[in-house]
Amino acid sequence: MFRVDLNQNRLSRLSQKRFSELNLRERDHLQEWLANQPDALGEELLIIQKEFDGFDETRERLDLLALDKDGNLVVIENKLDDSGRDVTWQALKYTAYVSGLTKTQIVDIYQQYLDRYAGGGNAAVRI
Repeated sequence: MFRVDLNQNRLSRLSQKRFSELNLRERDHLQEWLANQPDALGEELLIIQKEFDGFDETRERLDLLALDKDGNLVVIENKLDDSGRDVTWQALKYTAYVSGLTKTQIVDIYQQYLDRYAGGGNAAVRI
């Protein structure tokens, strides 16, 4: 990756760094960046919950839950660096967990998100 200096009309190579070297963390940084700018993932998404833990019989939490423009649920599991975990399995597991959510539950989940993070509003209307 390069930095562009328009005044000097030059490029300068940027050194490669791990996110951990920059003191950036998944939950505090990457998750917030994506929650506030979800189209950075390449499509129009509506974030409906952060740290979603509404699963029966488990204490697991998925990082972000969203809806795409067609109304499909989207599971977003963040990883800043190679954690050695099987991320594909984790995302599939979370997808299975949310696959049974009803429309009413999805609206309720989004309403909780709006009330906690966005100062309220009507989830059903916004969806």
